[in-house]
Amino acid sequence: MECINSLEYLTAHGIKPSVQRLAVMDYLQAHRTHPSVDEIYNALIERIPTLSKTTVYNTLRLFVDNRAARQLTIDERNACFDACMEPHAHFHCRHCGKVFDLPLRRTNLERETVMPEGFTSEQADLYFHGTCPDCRPERS
Repeated sequence: MECINSLEYLTAHGIKPSVQRLAVMDYLQAHRTHPSVDEIYNALIERIPTLSKTTVYNTLRLFVDNRAARQLTIDERNACFDACMEPHAHFHCRHCGKVFDLPLRRTNLERETVMPEGFTSEQADLYFHGTCPDCRPERS
């Protein structure tokens, strides 16, 4: 996902811009690391001293509810957030904990899954878990 103007992006998703909302979206777009609420809060608190973790959490919830971002629950401990709404998979390194975007060659996962009658899918998430290249031991 290319970084776009946060003001236009939020407005296009029906979200009234505020200083805090713009800062959180700017951070999500600039940091493709799938940050947690704590990471976003810690990164922005110096610049916005009145910011609270509750505000960050509520802002992210608003983004998710309006499909301006997605919440990833890759492991049972932490939720992280992603501003990229294009179809893609995620890889979670079990050693360092980083989450990486993976391009999907096929974007018809939902078409290939048989949905029971009456069900409507809005989103499909695909997660891989393993070891990233930085954590992989060198082969002899």
